[in-house]
Amino acid sequence: MTWVKICGITNLEDALLAVQAGADALGFVFCEKSPRNVGLEAARAIVDGLPERVEKVGVFVDQTADEIREAVRETRMTEVQLHGAEESGILEGLDRVEDRFGVSRLILAMPGNRLSEDGLFTGLATGGNRQVHAILLDSGWESAPGGTGKTFDWQATHKLARQMSSMVRFIVAGGLIPSNVSAAIGLFRPWGVDVSSGVEARPGRKDPEKVRAFIRVVRETDGRTS
Repeated sequence: MTWVKICGITNLEDALLAVQAGADALGFVFCEKSPRNVGLEAARAIVDGLPERVEKVGVFVDQTADEIREAVRETRMTEVQLHGAEESGILEGLDRVEDRFGVSRLILAMPGNRLSEDGLFTGLATGGNRQVHAILLDSGWESAPGGTGKTFDWQATHKLARQMSSMVRFIVAGGLIPSNVSAAIGLFRPWGVDVSSGVEARPGRKDPEKVRAFIRVVRETDGRTS
């Protein structure tokens, strides 16, 4: 089944809604510039109210390893998702992911439109680093690393992503909504999908019907393609 992450969680009500709807993971954004930013104390209170089985992903933008490790310790995140790091240094030291960040699972985000046969993605896909749990293809840019509500160029990137899917897990994000997630799964056949603004009532608050519809469509699509 396609892994589903509901990102931008800021309160327990939305978290429990997503879990009850069938989400595999929840994303907590620790970036002060984001309208979905959640403080460490608030995140820990939410996590304390969740089932252990649900994956808790801390989303970080250009924070230091020490800052990330401290946030993980305080909030009990189970995974770390990195945005904003320079490609020239992003692979350095990742053989010690757990020592650096306090978790063993690391998700690296990159703009989907920069997917190419050269560079970071290929290095990871061909075994450049076994510590990377998955690559997240997003539509963000420097001023807005995620939660843009816009898709990247699916037609220009899906074939290469599918070719590499046997070598690395990848997650499609950016502009997903209940009405287009089935098409994304059909094109990319990704390991996972990630949604934030596409299931919101407003930034930082989820729309229950959109959350349920999104996950329902993913599961129905899984049933047709399995």
